Amino acid sequence: MQRLVQLALDFFGGAAEPSAPAKPPRVLVPKGTGVAGSIEKFAPEIIAIEPTLAPAVIPAPAAPAVPLGTLLSPAQFRHPRANREVLLGEALVAYALQRSRRRTIGFTVGPDGLAVRAPGWVSLANVDEAVRGKADWILRKLGEAQERQRRQEDARIAWGDGAVLPYLGEPLTVVLDPTHGFRGQGGALVPGPDGGRCLHVGLPHAATPAQVRDAVQAWLMRDARRHFIARLDHYAPLLGVQWRTLRLSSAHTRWGSARADGSIRLNWRLLHYRPSIIDYVVAHELSHLRHMDHSPRFWDTVATVVPDYAALRDRLRDEPAPRWE
Repeated sequence: MQRLVQLALDFFGGAAEPSAPAKPPRVLVPKGTGVAGSIEKFAPEIIAIEPTLAPAVIPAPAAPAVPLGTLLSPAQFRHPRANREVLLGEALVAYALQRSRRRTIGFTVGPDGLAVRAPGWVSLANVDEAVRGKADWILRKLGEAQERQRRQEDARIAWGDGAVLPYLGEPLTVVLDPTHGFRGQGGALVPGPDGGRCLHVGLPHAATPAQVRDAVQAWLMRDARRHFIARLDHYAPLLGVQWRTLRLSSAHTRWGSARADGSIRLNWRLLHYRPSIIDYVVAHELSHLRHMDHSPRFWDTVATVVPDYAALRDRLRDEPAPRWE
């Protein structure tokens, strides 16, 4: 019987020898992983370790990702007279709220930031909600104002011999001329060697930046009055109006104004811009002598003498004049 069993085992290949347990594969884990699975400190290095036959340890769950908004500082737009603030998306907007007798909530975005005017009976919560409702427009305008201010900083004039500033839309180079070898009061335009224009001013080369700035400003203001009077005299008959007095302004936020008595005020810094842009502002103020508002009739009046006023208005807004400091 034993012989038959042995023959059967031989026929089917024999009894298998008990095999040694297969060697587990090598596993790559971050350096610093302890036997119990605790993470001491992550390092980009990777080392190889031999896993033991100890029971498998389930690794601790990874810490949740930190929201991006907590890692990056949100953009901030803060009005110097801000008394309210609201979060618009990722941007913190601190705005100046003023109560008024108007019926609706009004928004103004200028160089200082966002200003809001609201009726006294509107709650603060409703004002904030109205600001959120205009979030896209407000953030776009604040971004444009910020970019405009950046361009103004880039266009800052380094006052001295060789300073460059825009004059009627073209570069103008300042030349200090202690010999006063030119005709004219304070300064004179002289053709430059490269085909451009130079403004010679009667100052020594040792003049301070403030002295150079003041001398150039005095000349520009005289030239602005001359240029503005010529353009007022050109457009007034075309519009059927008569202007009486002209005053120069140094305002930072207004290019001109007009009163019903024919008084016109124009910012002398307009002389930095192309003549077509100056003409738009002149026509704008003269048109106010017919319509003291910004109604459709007013804009129709402007269009009779400056048909492309909308494009020129945009250029005036988008092309900042250099800062005088």
